[in-house]
Amino acid sequence: MGDFRVELGPNAHPAHVGAGALDRLGELARGAGLKPGRAAIVTDAIVAPLYADRAARALAAAGFAPAIVIVAAGEASKSLATLAELYDRFAAAGLDRSSAVFALGGGVVGDLAGFAAATWMRGIAVAQIPTTMLAQVDSALGGKTGINHPAAKNLIGAFHQPRLIVADVATLTTLPDRAFREGLAEVIKYGAIMDAPMITALETAMPAILRRDPATLAAIVERSLRHKAAVVQSDEREGGLRKILNFGHTVGHALEASAGYGGLLHGEAVAIGMGAATALSRAYANLPEADADRLLALIASAGLATRLPVGARGAAFERALKLDKKRAGAGVEFVLIDRLGHALTRTLGFDEIIAALA
Repeated sequence: MGDFRVELGPNAHPAHVGAGALDRLGELARGAGLKPGRAAIVTDAIVAPLYADRAARALAAAGFAPAIVIVAAGEASKSLATLAELYDRFAAAGLDRSSAVFALGGGVVGDLAGFAAATWMRGIAVAQIPTTMLAQVDSALGGKTGINHPAAKNLIGAFHQPRLIVADVATLTTLPDRAFREGLAEVIKYGAIMDAPMITALETAMPAILRRDPATLAAIVERSLRHKAAVVQSDEREGGLRKILNFGHTVGHALEASAGYGGLLHGEAVAIGMGAATALSRAYANLPEADADRLLALIASAGLATRLPVGARGAAFERALKLDKKRAGAGVEFVLIDRLGHALTRTLGFDEIIAALA
């Protein structure tokens, strides 16, 4: 099992990566300092039948008394209405300031349960137990929690660091193919922005990744999480370096919002956003054509698109783009790459971005 600590001072916490880690959840939770007693497992209707009882048994064996709270699967659950339902369930379960919330599922569950924990009794402990590729390599680490607003994605949220991350790569074997592939967009992102040798490694390993070879999956999940940890440790609140993690996300978030959350999966939108960012990097950061071609080919080898769907670049998309949290005056602070493995930011006008997308 790959074990390491995310060093964030008083918010430092362990991360565990490996097949079978879910069965050690109670032991790992106690090792992270979580107090046995009343707790909640927040999961969704797809993950619950697969892993909720198993997680509950592991926690009960270590002295926890978890209530299982199930929400609808999909991006639509990141809403004020679902958040209110969680508060009602937390109250019914008697969660107090010493209780913990275990977010068992993908990025939607992690964001929603994390935000509920951040705001219940002004903040209680949360443990992230990601079961999707996207959550295991990205969203489970970093402390970003939140819900969506009809105007744009993740407008309502808080930083709330987990006390524990447990990524059991064996759970990736039950993912539908589309959900598995979307997570690879975030894996490829790390190579693009900070680890050029990772691009080469992924080009070689992609067949084994798509076969879901356990050893290969454990290696790429741990490598990705360690990259994100290094960035977050340097910039926990996204004041500087952490912005590079938004490569592909400015256009991606606008696509998600304008298509209606759930129309495109997050990783699918990020892959298209990376395609757009690659074009903009050619135009505004002198990205070599050979590097651009390699990156686009790698994304395609994962079964992901890099171009906007027909009809996507309409008024709703432009409105969502202009609501981006990184906007600066008449433009947006956009993450580009000037070579594989090295990111930078440029303030680009919305007209420049939209013209490149055409």
